Formats: sequence, C-alpha cells, structure tokens
Amino acid sequence: MWRHVFAHSSFQNFLFNGISTDEGHIAQEYLRMAIKPLCSCLACRALVQGMGETLWRAGGKRKAVVAVLDIPDRHDDHGSNEQEQDEAIAKALEALNLDSGKELHRLIRVSTVTSISALHQQLHSSLSGFRSPWGALLLLFSLLLSRGLDLVHLDRDDPDQPLVTLPFGHASQEIVNLLLCGQAVPNVFDNNMDLGGVCMKGISTSVEVGFLTYFESLNLCHVGRNLKCPKWPIWVIGSDSHYSILFALDTSVQDETQIEDHESRIRQAFDAQDQSGGGGFISPEALQQILFDLKIDMPQDMLNNLCSSDIVIWNELWQALLQVDKTKGGLKDSAAVLGKRQFEVYHFNGIAKTVASSGDVTQQRPRLTKVRVSVPPKWTPDTALVEEYKAMRSDGTQGSAGSGALVPEPAQHAQLVDCIRTRWQRATCNWTGDAPSIV
Repeated sequence: MWRHVFAHSSFQNFLFNGISTDEGHIAQEYLRMAIKPLCSCLACRALVQGMGETLWRAGGKRKAVVAVLDIPDRHDDHGSNEQEQDEAIAKALEALNLDSGKELHRLIRVSTVTSISALHQQLHSSLSGFRSPWGALLLLFSLLLSRGLDLVHLDRDDPDQPLVTLPFGHASQEIVNLLLCGQAVPNVFDNNMDLGGVCMKGISTSVEVGFLTYFESLNLCHVGRNLKCPKWPIWVIGSDSHYSILFALDTSVQDETQIEDHESRIRQAFDAQDQSGGGGFISPEALQQILFDLKIDMPQDMLNNLCSSDIVIWNELWQALLQVDKTKGGLKDSAAVLGKRQFEVYHFNGIAKTVASSGDVTQQRPRLTKVRVSVPPKWTPDTALVEEYKAMRSDGTQGSAGSGALVPEPAQHAQLVDCIRTRWQRATCNWTGDAPSIV
C-alpha cells in the first residue's frame, strides 16, 4: 500500500509543480500521461521532480536527505541506457541476497543537500536505485530523515505505533500526511484538536495534493478543508485496502458558481436574522431587510404569500427564490439545472483490473475512468431534490415514446461516489463501462 502512496504522490507533484509554468497545457499533458506510457526521459523527470518536491517539503524547504544504496563492486557505467542499468542493479541486489534489515542498513548511504537543484541532481544520479525493488524503502528512509526523526516523533500522537503495519505493509496515516504536507501528523482534520486535555494533531497548512477517504463516508473520521481543497484538483483516495487517485483537468471544479456564491450569501443573511437558535425561520420584517440588503427584487404577490404567517421558513424562501431570475437577485438560472454544477473528474487505480477478455486470454491493466459529476447547490433542501428526481422520471417516461426529449442519465453508485460526496455534498455521478474501483 505505501508503495502506491509514494508512486501516486510523486507523480502528482511532478505534474503540477514540474510543468505548472505552462498551465495552459497541464490538462492535455496530464491526460496524455495518465493514459499512455511515459517516454523514458519524461518518466525520469516525473520521478525526480516528484520525489524532490516531496523531500524538500518534508525538510521545511531548507534541506533534504537522500538515502541511496551503496552496492559493492558496482560501477555507474553498467549499461548505456536505463534498462540496462536497472538490470545491473537488480542482478547486484540478487547476488547480495538481502534477507534482513541489518544487511540492508549496511548498504545505505545518506547525504544532505541544501538546495532544490542539488537535490534533483542527487536524485537523478541515484535513480536506478529508486527504481529497484528497494526504491520505495529508500524513499521512505529519505522522507523520514528529511523531516528529522525527532520532529517525526513530535508530530505523532502515539510514537509507539508502527509507521508500516504487518502483515501487508500498509502505510500509516502519518506516512500519507508526511508525503502530502511534510509533517507526520496522524489525523486528517484541520489544525489541532483538544480532546480532554490531550492534543490531537491534524493538518495545519494548505497542501498541493489533497486526500479523501471512504472512511469519512462511514463517519469514522473527518477530513478537513486543508486536505479537501488542495491547490490542484488532485486527491489521494484512501480505502480499506490501498490508495488510488482522483483528479480533474480543470481547476474550476473547486470554485463556487455565481449561483452557489449568491445562495451562500442569502443563507448567511438568513442565519444572521434567525433568532430561533438554528430553527430555520425568521420574521417577515427580517425577510424584508434581507431582500433590501441583497437587492432582491421579489414580485409583490410572492412576497405577500411568504409573509402571510408570523414566520418565514428557509425552505419556503428558497423555493420562492428559485422562481426569481438571477438578474433580479434570485436563484433562477436558465443555463443550469437547479443551479447545479456539472463537471468531469478522472479516477485512476494503479492495481491491475480485468478490462477485457478474448477467448482464453484475459487482459489486465490499471484502470482510468472518467466520472461525470453533478452537484446541487449547497443549501438545496432534500425535498427539492426528491421533487426534481420525480420530475426527471416523469419526463423520461413521457419522452420514451419517440418525442426526442433528452432523458437525464440515471445516477450510478460505487464506493468512489461516497468519497466524492465527502467533497461535494449530495453529488450524483455517472460513468461509461465498469464502475470505478477503489479497492
């Protein structure tokens, strides 16, 4: 599992740090690289840039420590290309017959660098070792040493717990967080939390690559905004077995639409006038003040209907505002479905899955799935979504007789959808072909 975390995090960091100087081509480059095998030079650059950014961040952007294998009787001129060099490394390691930690420790050499350029140079010169079967361990050692073992100890809530667990070598959350934010904290919520006098450490800084987990959908943890809203729209997805990657090609998937932003301001104004202790209703006079402050031009008959009783309920106000055009301060938007945001994300699972079979031959390869996501406005009442669903079904039935009406796609479900909903509440998802798998 932890080998997958290293590979994914390094790859993502390369993509959006290594080529972010040309952001206009990020989407095309990323998709091309995700679908097709990397050429040799690009793969090397990806690995060096990704590891470099990760180690430099762990070292506080002041230093980094690189752990490499010092293999006896090996010369750097073995082979003229990287494949031959990798084969030479593999043969040398096989001849050493490393079967204990002490024997491996004897071959490890560490060096400290104090500039990012020197770090990249050191990593590039040692790349064959990082591509070897021991490469993930070398990166883990480099990561811990770059952070500093004393700081790693202070980062953790319980230093007695292992960082890599038996029997399957699962990575602890500390390793994941060390990769993503440079600190080996054990929790995924924002900042620190006082729990009965005990300080529980969380994510205190913004990150470039985020994290979502299936366990949050089970109410077993809460991922904070720092990990849910990274600089780039890339998330490591945690499941009960291993890690995969969710990413978008458009950074605007994290932006709020104009309707969402306006709706948030209306709800904030409503809550500010709500004197019921969170009961979700205000007085007619308070409603008049909200409409005036936010310059909402509501038809008089609609306003009279809302103010016909002693209280105004949020759900009733929201339904009324859906009938007021956005040009008049309302929430009606003919260009959107109930103000929904619709976008696409991609899910990549590096574990080989069966994708096709021909006769007795079964093809297996990592799977990349495009997922279409539709997100209702944050404050949309559940009753409104139910009514919309009923209307869709009715329209679909009436349009099935050849009227040519566009029938909305039915929502599909997989564990990945539960993860997506922890980031975009009540999102519905669709895809073509096999369901995306996070296991």
